[in-house]
Amino acid sequence: MSELLSTDPELNRMPTDEDLGRLQFTTLLYYLQCTNPDNGLVRDKTQAGAPASIAAIGMALATIPVVVERGVVIREFAAKIARRRLEFLLRCHQGPEPDASGYKGFFYHFLDIETGRRVWQCELSTIDSAFLFAGALTVAAYFDGDTDDEVKVRRLAAALYERVDWNWACDHGATLTHGWRPESGFIPYRWRGYDEGLLLYILGLGSPTHPLPPESYAAYTESYDWRNIYGRDMLYSGPLFTHQLSHMWIDFRGIRDEFMREHDSDYFKNSRHATFVQQEYAIRNPLNFRGYGTHCWGFTASDGPGWIKRNVDGVEREFFDYIARGAPFGPDDGTVCPWVVIASLPFAPEIVIPTVRNFARMNLGMTRLYGFKPSFNQTYTLENGEGGSWVSPYHFGIDQGPVVLMIENYRTGLLWNIMRRCEPVVVGLRRAGFTGGWLY
Repeated sequence: MSELLSTDPELNRMPTDEDLGRLQFTTLLYYLQCTNPDNGLVRDKTQAGAPASIAAIGMALATIPVVVERGVVIREFAAKIARRRLEFLLRCHQGPEPDASGYKGFFYHFLDIETGRRVWQCELSTIDSAFLFAGALTVAAYFDGDTDDEVKVRRLAAALYERVDWNWACDHGATLTHGWRPESGFIPYRWRGYDEGLLLYILGLGSPTHPLPPESYAAYTESYDWRNIYGRDMLYSGPLFTHQLSHMWIDFRGIRDEFMREHDSDYFKNSRHATFVQQEYAIRNPLNFRGYGTHCWGFTASDGPGWIKRNVDGVEREFFDYIARGAPFGPDDGTVCPWVVIASLPFAPEIVIPTVRNFARMNLGMTRLYGFKPSFNQTYTLENGEGGSWVSPYHFGIDQGPVVLMIENYRTGLLWNIMRRCEPVVVGLRRAGFTGGWLY
């Protein structure tokens, strides 16, 4: 770990609320600096020439209330930013053509950042579209004033969300498909079992125009995998981000669906368990990767060193590129992600904050532009003459949002409070069978 340690004594201390605020600010700068000002589309990552990511656009929209409340942009201008972005998205062509922006209300995963048209023959993504709709509903609930721009934000967000044909995306089945391509039709995978798809179903159930039937949610939950891991009874999903992304918008404390009532738990408690499981896996470190420990963990979907096999200290290691890493059952190649640790701040601050302190002591960019680099791997040493170990060269738009939003939810509960006023979310939760807590 020595090659990543910083000699700056200012970083060798526990992060304070001021430190978290600074990290939040530098992280959200991504959405101000990596956005096309002509149309509001947000670059997928900092690599030159990268297209826009529809999920990153949704997260950028969701950070707008934070930008206002933290005094970065005044409310009047923030409403204009939201309005312009939504106007462009609604103008983007929807149709079956291979170069459209979307179809049946959903959007393609990646769009040309100038034209808004599909790139790379990518898929029409139901989950990435859901993040966009969640961001649109966020600004609609937040901008509740009577100025022209705030009224337009609400109208545009409603139009974007209400045109989505959720039942089409089920392709005659009970559950939602992962997506669709005009060249080959629906992707042969469905959202079943616990993951970030929880948000997807709540938004689909809450639609006033094309709602999913309640049995679709029952079909999603029927393949849930309840396990005892390291002495913790929990609903299992390996990558940590799957326990976080729905929680950026919805406060699951004290509200329960039928599954959680039967197991005397809730999704917030479950995410807390998942966070501790990740730390415990790093402490046990069964594969003996370098650096893992009490204050070095965080395994999720992330960039990695590449699809490479290499002998490290006499052990044949296999490394991955971008893949959904998980704990405790893998896959794992030694790659750790600071952003996903920070996104668990509301669930387990007592282990997250000391881990952030450890990451702050490492040369990972906590105080620099865009905040922490998204991933690093201390087992994979560089062989280009520069020395040291691998650190992701890019920042990703979908990694920035969880840091900004979950720091804010930890500090003030801002996003959670906003979305309690969002009728589609409340309706969707009730149709999914959630009761208790703030729902009453």
